[in-house]
Amino acid sequence: MNWDRLQYFLTVAQHGTLARAAQALKVDATTVSRQISALENQLGERLFERSPAGFLLSSAGRDLMPHAEAMASAAARIDLDTPQNRGSNISGQLRVSLSEGFGSHFVASRLHDFLHAHPALEVDLVASSGFLNPSRREADLAILLAQPRKGPLITRRIANYQLALYAPTSRPDWHSWSSDTRISTSGIPIVGYIPDILYAPELDYLEEIEPGLKATARSSSIIAQSHMIASGAGIGVLPCFLAADHPDLHPIWPDKRLQRSFWLTLHQDLVHQPRVRAFIDWIENQIWQGRHLLNPSPN
Repeated sequence: MNWDRLQYFLTVAQHGTLARAAQALKVDATTVSRQISALENQLGERLFERSPAGFLLSSAGRDLMPHAEAMASAAARIDLDTPQNRGSNISGQLRVSLSEGFGSHFVASRLHDFLHAHPALEVDLVASSGFLNPSRREADLAILLAQPRKGPLITRRIANYQLALYAPTSRPDWHSWSSDTRISTSGIPIVGYIPDILYAPELDYLEEIEPGLKATARSSSIIAQSHMIASGAGIGVLPCFLAADHPDLHPIWPDKRLQRSFWLTLHQDLVHQPRVRAFIDWIENQIWQGRHLLNPSPN
């Protein structure tokens, strides 16, 4: 089976539309459509149901997914084991800038594998509110909440992720509502960001939950917010991957999720640096392996 066509299939399945898949693959939508049609003709099966909302997996597509995912996982392991990516050949310093939640929770807990594979490499993981700027060479690469619009940069969407409204498990009366409940009149405290120091508009979650909703217990740190919610300070929006391992957090309306994306960004002069390529290959593999945490199915 043609592996290139399977990559197109997986990307369309992940992103849901030809346009978003084309953007992720850095090709035009016509090429994506042609490759999907060729794969369907090769298999004699329709892999997607076309609808105004996008491309949805058909029964045959769902059957193909585990096989395609297994091939993708094997390909990622091969990429990581190429001579230019082996730890003995990579040294120097690598500085990566990430959002606090993604860097501190998702990446940091997995970074030991990368460090073990590249023992001669010094890695600075800058996980904080705000980002270092690859355009000004403050970082080798960054994983951002929005696509930069200027600068000598190479950017692409590296992952989509979901967020949900959470309450402390100790307060079942705070998470047993119907989906039409108005939070603003419930009397329950709301945890969220400090509006006047919000460092990215993508973090303005509460307006999407309910227009006009305001936080009364605020922090610039999403990690602090998660602890505030878990301890009973109120309810608030958290990334699902951050809340997944926290037994003191309970999702409200698990079928009502917010969607955001992470964007990989690096200076165009660094794209062929072995240390940068090794990290990109590694983080893409980690995102693939942890996709069920980034985009969990509603319970």
